[in-house]
Parts: sequence; C-alpha cells; structure tokens
Amino acid sequence: MQLIQTVMVKQILTEQSKQQMFENYQEKMLQLKKESDQLQFELKRLEKTKTFSPGELKKQFEKEIQMRQEKAKLLEFQIEQLHILPLGSELKEKEVQALVEINIGDVWNKRMGQATIIIKDGKIEEIR
Repeated sequence: MQLIQTVMVKQILTEQSKQQMFENYQEKMLQLKKESDQLQFELKRLEKTKTFSPGELKKQFEKEIQMRQEKAKLLEFQIEQLHILPLGSELKEKEVQALVEINIGDVWNKRMGQATIIIKDGKIEEIR
C-alpha cells in the first residue's frame, strides 16, 4: 500500500546559496517598490478624474500600499537574518509530498517519521 507523506526540504547555507538568496530578496524588494510607486501613481491619476469616491478610493489604495510596505519590512528582516547566519546552517526551504510504500510487518513509527531532504548548492546532499 502507498501513503502520501510530507517531506521537509532543507537547504545548507553556502556562500553561493547565500548570495542567491540575497539577490532573490533584493529582486522582491525592487518589485514591491515598483508596485507601491505604481499604486501611488494610479491613485493620483484617479483622484484627478473625480469619477470615484475619493475617500473610499484613497483608503483602498493606501491599504494596498501599506501591505507592500509590510512585505518589504519582512524582506529587510530576512536579509538581516541572512547576514547573521553562519555558513553550514540548515534552512527550511519548503515541504513536498512523497509516496511511501508500506507493507505488513513494517514498523509504523520508523516508516512514518518526518523525512528530510538536505540540499547543498542545488544538489541533494542527504536524505534522512
């Protein structure tokens, strides 16, 4: 019989992966900045047309801009933490689903324990 099991994927922090993560965070920060600027531009453009209720419109746009600013703050925190982490640290990257074959007589606790895949520089280093 086969069961679906959640498998943890962790990444070992190397100089290469650290740089790649930093660049990824920077790209996300830039994207959030562009989106915020675009929202502010659209708000000003729509305010000039006066076809919408200015109070409600402004509130909605400010809410969207605030959401992006909060995401940017989170990314800044993640960048700070990335600089603090020593090389060789294991970072949780994601969880994936795997099929596990079980048979009569298998020890349940050993078969259904949390499996982990360790990745180093994009290659599978270890399966625990």
